[in-house]
Amino acid sequence: MTPAIFGISGLELSADERAFFKEADPAGYILFARNCENKEQLRKLTDDLRAIHGRDHLIVSIDQEGGRVARMKPPEWQRYPAGEAFAKLWDIAPASAIEAARVNAEAMGRELGEMGITVDYHAPFDVRRAETDDVIGDRALGSDPMQVAALGRAVLDGMGRAGIVGCLKHMPGHGRATCDSHKALPHVTASEEELEIDIEPFRTLSAHPLGMSAHIVFEAWDPENPATLSETVIREVIRGRIGFDGLLLSDDIDMQALDGTIPERSVRALEAGCDIVLNCWAKMEDQIAIAERGGTMRAKTTERLARVHAAMRQPQDGPDTAELLAKRDALLAIAEERAA
Repeated sequence: MTPAIFGISGLELSADERAFFKEADPAGYILFARNCENKEQLRKLTDDLRAIHGRDHLIVSIDQEGGRVARMKPPEWQRYPAGEAFAKLWDIAPASAIEAARVNAEAMGRELGEMGITVDYHAPFDVRRAETDDVIGDRALGSDPMQVAALGRAVLDGMGRAGIVGCLKHMPGHGRATCDSHKALPHVTASEEELEIDIEPFRTLSAHPLGMSAHIVFEAWDPENPATLSETVIREVIRGRIGFDGLLLSDDIDMQALDGTIPERSVRALEAGCDIVLNCWAKMEDQIAIAERGGTMRAKTTERLARVHAAMRQPQDGPDTAELLAKRDALLAIAEERAA
């Protein structure tokens, strides 16, 4: 199995993609708005991906957080709020905020599951600060690590109730970055002691089976390499201080924070200790090169991937999506009424 998650170019698989995916046998796939037109089309696409591999347990993933990070959009699918909505409710009623985040995630997860999606790269466990770049911004669940951990746990729990595996991102924390890692490489100069705040939410949820790295240089830990490409950060911080032993994905290996060719970045990420390379742009020449140069999956990665597969379950019995959304809206109205 190729230790990569690949993007798909359009609304259906091309003949070249179908043949390549069958041969390369990647760990999974990631969907974007370019792949999501309507329910019938999207379900057919995810069914086709499973048919290639002949197995039900397959990472078919998406970035569906709510707010501006939404690949499945209205009117075909529901609109969901960004994390800031739950952070505002926390200031008034923490227990209500936790419940609102949970039922919102469960409703979202039910929609994803109906489309054959098994993994959502949600929630961001990044602790927001005054200087946090807008690439995180209103996606954050708060500025206090305990709050971020509590609301993030609620998101993971809600996703789990719907049978979807959520994700701890972006380890070891994107909150201190003052530029967008999609466009440039952020450098964080905070001390090791200060960075304890950033890693605390991840440490609290470290038993979760799936996480994602950050393309950020943390000078206190490794002044030369971003976390994704740093053996030191992955071994000593993510695996060590945080205690995460789940499947570690790179953030999108195509992002401009990283230098070198896409295959070179991929090899460096795997050598540094990432389990899986996430490659989003669906460029066939890059995917072929990653498959050729990335080697086969390590035994430890196979074991970690099996834990992610085991977390893909049938949805639990409970309220339907409409009931869940009605409960969420009633809870969020508490913050709106207070603001008015």
